[in-house]
Amino acid sequence: MNDTGYELAHRVLATARAMNSCGINRGSAGNVSARCIDDPSSFLITPTGMDYAACAAADMVKVDAGGTPTGSRKPSSEWRFHHDIYAAHPEAGAVVHTHSPFATALACQQQAVPAFHYMVARFGGIDVRCADYATFGTQELSDAMLRALDSRCACLMAHHGMVVFGRDCDHALALAVELETLCEQYWRVLQLGEAKLLPAAEMERVIAKFAGYGQQ
Repeated sequence: MNDTGYELAHRVLATARAMNSCGINRGSAGNVSARCIDDPSSFLITPTGMDYAACAAADMVKVDAGGTPTGSRKPSSEWRFHHDIYAAHPEAGAVVHTHSPFATALACQQQAVPAFHYMVARFGGIDVRCADYATFGTQELSDAMLRALDSRCACLMAHHGMVVFGRDCDHALALAVELETLCEQYWRVLQLGEAKLLPAAEMERVIAKFAGYGQQ
């Protein structure tokens, strides 16, 4: 691994630790990856079944365009959907997958996040879809997620959790925190009764405004 690769590996590991420290993931569940700067068809991903607190940057695993890993560790069991997200979304620079409490609760009920709040548009559409269930680590799961991610940068995963992608590790982590916050808010709204939704025309206005949102 060259110097650029080690720097990226440190960022991937720091992001994995950060998602645990900020409460959107626990233990070795969830995973993080980032597209390689010097080889954009490949990515670095967290290893399978290892406590991130005990990991070193050298434990991050490179996976190439053909899905072949290199390194001293086995890649996350979910490497396949990371691979397919990068192939389908050239704008994706990093992917964060977590089993965060509120996103997972909604996902276990196979519920999407509708337009109850304008910030739902942050993820590219009028809702955040819930991908159909499939066994973890399978091509079937990856295919279901890609359908749910069509024109979106996030989705829930039925009976599983959530996934988001962003332009880099910091951006992807920030989006994951935002999505978990929205899921918590939506869960609380449901305790009050049926959610009142914004009209599609307003959501389209907000989506257009988000196109220039933030520091570019």
